[in-house]
Amino acid sequence: MFIVGIDVGGTFTDLAAVDESTGRVVVTKLPSRPRDEAAAVLAGLGALGIASRDVRRLVHGTTVGTNAVLERRGARVAVLTTAGFRDLIEIGRTKRNIPALFVPTFVRPKPVVERKHRFEVVERLDADGSVLVPLDLASVERALDGALAAGAEALAVCLLHSYVNPAHERAVADAAKGRRPGTPVSCSAEVVAEYREFERFSTTVLNAYLQPLMDEYLTGLEERLRATGYAHGVLTVGSSGGMMTTETARRLPIKTIFSGPAGGVSQACFVGAATGLRDFITYDMGGTSTDVCLVRELAPVMTSDSMVGAFPVKVPQIDMHSVGAGGGSIAWLDVDGSLQVGPRSAGARPGPAAYGLGGTEPTVTDANVVLGRIGTNRLLGGSIAIDPARATQVMADLAARLGGGMTLEVLAEGVIRITVARMTSAIREISIQRGHDPRDFTLIAFGGAGPMHALALAEEIGIPRVLVPRHPGNFSALGLLASDIKHDDVRTRVGPLRERAPLLADLFAEMEGAARRQLEHEGFAPDGQRMVRSLDLRYRGQAFELAVPIGGGAFALDAIEDAFHRQHLGAYGHANREAMIELVNARLTAYGVVPKPAAERYRSETASLDAALRERRPVWFGGTPHECPVWERERLPERAPLRGPAIVEEFGATTVVLPGWRGAVDAHGNLRLEREDPA
Repeated sequence: MFIVGIDVGGTFTDLAAVDESTGRVVVTKLPSRPRDEAAAVLAGLGALGIASRDVRRLVHGTTVGTNAVLERRGARVAVLTTAGFRDLIEIGRTKRNIPALFVPTFVRPKPVVERKHRFEVVERLDADGSVLVPLDLASVERALDGALAAGAEALAVCLLHSYVNPAHERAVADAAKGRRPGTPVSCSAEVVAEYREFERFSTTVLNAYLQPLMDEYLTGLEERLRATGYAHGVLTVGSSGGMMTTETARRLPIKTIFSGPAGGVSQACFVGAATGLRDFITYDMGGTSTDVCLVRELAPVMTSDSMVGAFPVKVPQIDMHSVGAGGGSIAWLDVDGSLQVGPRSAGARPGPAAYGLGGTEPTVTDANVVLGRIGTNRLLGGSIAIDPARATQVMADLAARLGGGMTLEVLAEGVIRITVARMTSAIREISIQRGHDPRDFTLIAFGGAGPMHALALAEEIGIPRVLVPRHPGNFSALGLLASDIKHDDVRTRVGPLRERAPLLADLFAEMEGAARRQLEHEGFAPDGQRMVRSLDLRYRGQAFELAVPIGGGAFALDAIEDAFHRQHLGAYGHANREAMIELVNARLTAYGVVPKPAAERYRSETASLDAALRERRPVWFGGTPHECPVWERERLPERAPLRGPAIVEEFGATTVVLPGWRGAVDAHGNLRLEREDPA
């Protein structure tokens, strides 16, 4: 039987499978099929030669939710909210975000729900959850009349202070389900059980916006898999890096909004644990975008505040920074004639010109083909034949528009440098700007295009070591195999920490009880469950807080306060041990622990370095061609020395070893690279 992980990306769909009886890993990659993702999943299983009936567990990461929000193609939603707060999701926090702050033509993006589809109900709770104005059921019926008459396909119930007392929201939801059974209803107290109304309401509205679409997608995927013999449930990886059942994904699709990239971070932590690396930066460069994340002590930085397009999303998630820089990013000229790269991408169709699928604009991939860094003697991803003539033509067209007599190779290196600069800014934001020295970390590079640019990125930011794991082009799919089921819960209780401390035991007992019941429902015995507690703390008077992990025993307030001071010092460069510490939220993360595939021991296909040599070809670095060896990765012997300039090719990815770098294959098959000692 097989465990299968599937990462549905914007350009490629990656599959990885582990044979439980032998531990053998097989991978494949094929072009994504936007809006028909299930077809790509089934085609991938066929390409691996795996029958659906032989799959015991199937986990997938998806961009369905993200794309639906960005493309504004979710469901028709009606909002039921507290009287007087109909416009809250449009007013927001009455501020612009940089760089919009300096754009005179800025127009605030419209919410996904028009004003005429937002309906008020008469009720009001105080901040402590006490009832100021009882719920008027007649106003609820009037609001439902308007919502259903408007053709609402989903409802979002967003009432003030419901995170403390959800009774009114539950009553509205019950009335809605009674009027039209089967219509999805999202209650803000269930989607985001914490304060800050704008972020909570925005997240709830987006959850409702995605519910019908996610239900249709998952139903179609499950039906097509069952029709081919698959007999188990489909699991989806969430934004926080853990798995969820389709039942949870249907109810809370907003928690899948950053689904795909989270798998790569999970797999990087798995590789880090196997190789003794505890502090690293993950670098995932695909065809459309690049995602980076900082990991300390094998724990990725987490956040509960992010944005999807123009909309805040307040759900627990791995803190990844994304930029529109990928292999398919298009090189273009700005109005002043300057060369730019991305964020627009050629995507899966038509793709880079070199793919021969109809692309007519130059991309980062085409630049690498012109430089000789991508070979033309093997199929890319096992299916795409590279056409160097097409890549040369589109780069020549760009050079002609740019003028100045620039050679194609110089232009291509310029495209690469601009791309690297954009990715460097992303790493700088998660490291240097947050008080971390990149020299203390290893860069773990993956994605179809990550290993190709990793060393240039490391040189630019000052990272001295790079690790390219096995199967980098399918790395995120492999990460899905190493993920646990994960549920997050939160309770807001704002006030001085020492005053609120007596509440903590009951809060965590309530959350843990609900989590254990959910995990038991999903088939996890008590010894397969793990609970992790944390507190969101801040100095009194601050607007934002830090998450401080705490143990599972008694609440040692002195130790908790000391940990907060240290964390505040690390994050902001100062701490005030005389200031009062305030509690904002109590958080619980509950894991259902699944068996992990064993770390595969690397066995080379040959013991001779010479036998791993595929060819020699000219590759351009620094405006000069170098006659480079091209190595077949699976044939590289363990500990055999590599020295740049060189190219390492494998299914789904190419590693470019720059001049001045050296490396070798470790016991797990990872390619370890570091700078040469200065002469």
